[in-house]
Amino acid sequence: MDFNRQVIDEFRANAGRVGGPFEGGRLILLTTTGARTGARHTNPLGYLPDGDRIVVLASAGGAPRHPDWYHNLVANPVVQVEDGVFTYDARATVLTGPERDGLWERAVEAEPGWAAYQAKTSRRIPVVALTRIAPGPPNASSPGAALKLVHDAFRRELATIRREVAESKPTLGAQLKVNCLTACQGLRFHHTAEDGGVFPALRERFPELAPTVDRLDREHQRLAELLERLRRTLERGDAATLLADVDELVGELEAHLTYEEEQLIPFLDV
Repeated sequence: MDFNRQVIDEFRANAGRVGGPFEGGRLILLTTTGARTGARHTNPLGYLPDGDRIVVLASAGGAPRHPDWYHNLVANPVVQVEDGVFTYDARATVLTGPERDGLWERAVEAEPGWAAYQAKTSRRIPVVALTRIAPGPPNASSPGAALKLVHDAFRRELATIRREVAESKPTLGAQLKVNCLTACQGLRFHHTAEDGGVFPALRERFPELAPTVDRLDREHQRLAELLERLRRTLERGDAATLLADVDELVGELEAHLTYEEEQLIPFLDV
């Protein structure tokens, strides 16, 4: 419990960044409602990206009993998720049948430690999908801080993907493909939101920003081309090309994010 408390405090103080055994990993804080007490309980958990949802495994390190948070969400499936940028309500679904088995196989292929946990216990480790119920604003004090928070989350996720690609086998794993495609989907959504909302509003309010926004528009088009190329590489299962594609995307995206922050944050926070 003391260890969990330290992780939770560090997570909240550093917008989702945690050191120690969780450094460089994907982590959320899951808050459930006690099945018997009705009290709220928060646990740090590793997760798997899965498109519009995330997936957690009730491994409890291979313990003989399901963890308390699992019993809580079975009784009260509406939970709260903190990912370092957003805090949102989600619906928990315990997966069964082929869907459960497919996700379990993906998890074990990506991280054999899950199989080691299963080998330690006779219970079948549950697989749970968490689907966001409604979006919410970033956990930030200003629009500029929100932009930086979202950008830093993309930086961390792409750094994780880059490491996973560099360490991958000649045949691309299913979960690695999902990780890449989920990140691409998130970037497309973010840029579409900027193109349709933030950029037009800045053009209207600050005419002097027109050259800057024009450049950002061009960079969005270029990044869309890189994302599409990465998608085609994943579709072909071309492990030899993937690392170069990811490196090019990360390099151009980092330059884009830095320029956007330098140019827009002073105006966003006016």
